[in-house]
Amino acid sequence: MLTYRRTLAASTLAVTALIATACTPRTDAASAGGAGGRPAARGTALAAVDTLTVKGRAPKTGYEREKFGRAWVDVDGNGCGTRDDILKRDLTGVRFTDGHCKVASGTLADDPYTGTTVRYERGRSKVDIDHVVALSDAWQKGAQKWDAGTRRRFANDPLNLLAVDSATNRRKSDGDAATWLPPNRSYRCTYVARQIAVKKKYGVWVTAGERDAMKRVLGGCPQQKLP
Repeated sequence: MLTYRRTLAASTLAVTALIATACTPRTDAASAGGAGGRPAARGTALAAVDTLTVKGRAPKTGYEREKFGRAWVDVDGNGCGTRDDILKRDLTGVRFTDGHCKVASGTLADDPYTGTTVRYERGRSKVDIDHVVALSDAWQKGAQKWDAGTRRRFANDPLNLLAVDSATNRRKSDGDAATWLPPNRSYRCTYVARQIAVKKKYGVWVTAGERDAMKRVLGGCPQQKLP
């Protein structure tokens, strides 16, 4: 009889444990934000994702490039347009047409989007200056309500600008992380972290699908920092 009671008690405990396990919410990386169920570390891009507002995409109605100001103005007062500033920053072997501003030629030694080398020559260039967070994407996620000065700063902010292969950039168009990622897989963590930094700085929101795509990328590099 004693043996029977012990066996019955053990069986009851086992059933209780199974029920408790079945009712316990999952705490995997996707639900908890960090790898192995741990919260994402402070200062990481993965932690910053959850600080972004999540909303649906607004209509593109009213979007025009001109709403973000004249292209490539000299916002920092150094005498050079923003496009040339970024070319000087991102290219190697830079040569100028006028001393120190207008970039005549140079080499994009390690294009972030393709990992290849791209030659730049003014007037017949295969290099674009990309808005990492596209202006149209920003327009549909908050920028419609900004004043003209904020949109102008956004369009010329070096944080949001990269010299990249022109053909790849044009395939990207105005895609967000849910619809386009660089073919160069080794750059995806850095790319998504930069998008998050830009959106956090300006209060641009993300869609649920975009947030999830960002988390999927950063799940493979949970220690990736914001730029």
